[in-house]
Amino acid sequence: MEKVEATATVRDFDPISGSIPATKVEITVSLVVLYTQGVETKQWREFGRTEVIDNTLNPDFVRKYILDYFFEEKQNLRFDVYDIDSKSPDLAKHDFLGQVHCTLGEIVGSPASRLEKPLCGIPGKKCGTIILSAEELGNCRDCATMQFCANKLDKKDFFGKSDPFMVFYRSNEDGTFTICHKTEVVKNTLNPVWQPFSIPVRALCNGDYDRTIKAEVYDWDRDGSHDFIGEFTTSFKELCRGHSQLNIYEVSGDKNTVSLLSFNVESDHTFLDYIKGGSASLCWFASLNLTSLVLKGNPSQSTSLHYMNPYQMNAYAMALKAVGEIIQDYDSDKMFPALGFGAKLPPDGRVSHEFPLNGNIENPYCNGMEGILEAYHQSLKTVQLYGPTNFAPVVNHVARYAAAVQDGSQYFVLLIITDGVISDMAQTKEAIVNAAKLPMSIIIVGVGQAEFDAMVELDGDDIRISSRGKLAERDIVQFVPFRDYMDRTGNHVLSMARLAKDVLAEIPDQLISYMKSRGIKPNPVPPAHLPCDQPQTNPV
Repeated sequence: MEKVEATATVRDFDPISGSIPATKVEITVSLVVLYTQGVETKQWREFGRTEVIDNTLNPDFVRKYILDYFFEEKQNLRFDVYDIDSKSPDLAKHDFLGQVHCTLGEIVGSPASRLEKPLCGIPGKKCGTIILSAEELGNCRDCATMQFCANKLDKKDFFGKSDPFMVFYRSNEDGTFTICHKTEVVKNTLNPVWQPFSIPVRALCNGDYDRTIKAEVYDWDRDGSHDFIGEFTTSFKELCRGHSQLNIYEVSGDKNTVSLLSFNVESDHTFLDYIKGGSASLCWFASLNLTSLVLKGNPSQSTSLHYMNPYQMNAYAMALKAVGEIIQDYDSDKMFPALGFGAKLPPDGRVSHEFPLNGNIENPYCNGMEGILEAYHQSLKTVQLYGPTNFAPVVNHVARYAAAVQDGSQYFVLLIITDGVISDMAQTKEAIVNAAKLPMSIIIVGVGQAEFDAMVELDGDDIRISSRGKLAERDIVQFVPFRDYMDRTGNHVLSMARLAKDVLAEIPDQLISYMKSRGIKPNPVPPAHLPCDQPQTNPV
């Protein structure tokens, strides 16, 4: 079979409850049948078929598939190609010509969002080639910028006034609400004026202008037990009326109000604009804290967080695999640097907080997820786990790479997997504040049963992290505790997909925030269709 190139259409993905699509993409494929795989069930479901093109080895299909694209999810796709011999809808009655498996992330992450793969599935036979390309739909680009203030809020603090902040939620079709934005905390006032903030319209209402938007007002408390002040509901359509009496909302009594000061909507550059145009390639570092809280120095015992169970992966390996399998779709060569910290190294037993897991200082790169996992297991056999646990060296290590390419051509993601103990908090805060102005994000996954107060503090969701009186330019840290995704026995992950989703959800907006802050615009998209014999170049 010769090279085929086609366009096809299918109904939308079923949304995962509470998920916000990163965007919608229009996918062009050379195939007859598209299948998607359930996140939990792993069962393949048919999502649509192309029209039948008669008597050609190079069919040019007209229909297109419209898919919800989630950067933070692994969306498995399967394309089956058939030679249709009759009008029967039963595929078993037609000749199977080949198939290909890939993820939506692979298509989006390819140069110009155009992926070419050989068809397979018939032993000993060359089945031809399939070309898959993705194009973002225009209605996903709108971004709303708004500012709120409040008047005469309830006093919640005994010795002071209140430290109010707002939390915004998007309503889901099942009646639940999903958080989509938190404002900063304004200290010691009953009449706060919050800073303007921008949020994609898809995140605010998923494109439904009449969908309910709920806002809650809280008084911030240091221990996390924030006092509820009040709430109100609105909609995107109502917010579009701008600053007026119609956008003054009661939150707890007639005199306690929140007012919309300004509201503006404009079309913005999206995550896919930067990825598809080759403007930014994701480069990520994996960093594993080898110091074990439970048992230092002996990963061969089952009480260790690093225990190498022959029948299942430990928490470090599971977290690495869940996140890495998604990130790797956006790296052309699948070679990743992996660092360890918190160990004594052979031959002299020196303590290191920044060493290559594969033991090769000149070339710390590992081949894909399997390569990182292999290097991790080998390092446990050669190094001695040792404290203290210092984060700053690995943060500064990646920051040096990011500082060298601030033109937006590369964006660095540091994944830190740790047991939660941190010995250099002041230095780590300073490193993160300095890194916040660089093309860089930090993901922290906490394993074990330790208290993660320090990790929560590094994640600037409630209060932007600061060091020596200097506030971080932007929030670049996302923290999740691994135990929230385990069953009651602590032996099995309830949902690897949900873990990856929660860990990675902020990366697209963090990348965009850096690009916007530096005035970096996406590169023009290369031609969608290159000659079949023309070699393609991989992104840096």
